[in-house]
Amino acid sequence: MLAKIRKVKLNTEGKNPVYKVILECPQGKELYIHFDYTHATNTFWPLEVNYNGKHKDAKLAWYTRDVENMTVEAFLKTIAEKINKKYGYEFGMQN
Repeated sequence: MLAKIRKVKLNTEGKNPVYKVILECPQGKELYIHFDYTHATNTFWPLEVNYNGKHKDAKLAWYTRDVENMTVEAFLKTIAEKINKKYGYEFGMQN
């Protein structure tokens, strides 16, 4: 993962964990991602994406494909694992 995590917020109060993260991307740009993990489908999904001040709805594939060279699911899973480890949070995520 090329982007560096700068700021995170983890909400575990509901049925599914919800993540908000600000990343510093290559070339100094900022990427904000609001995403969750859905137990029913065992997947991570972006809910809101903002890149360098521009709202991108929930579209993240353009970034993960072009910059990170991975799928959206793999990218979000990598971020979530780092955040979960930091906060000592476990929820039975499937590998």
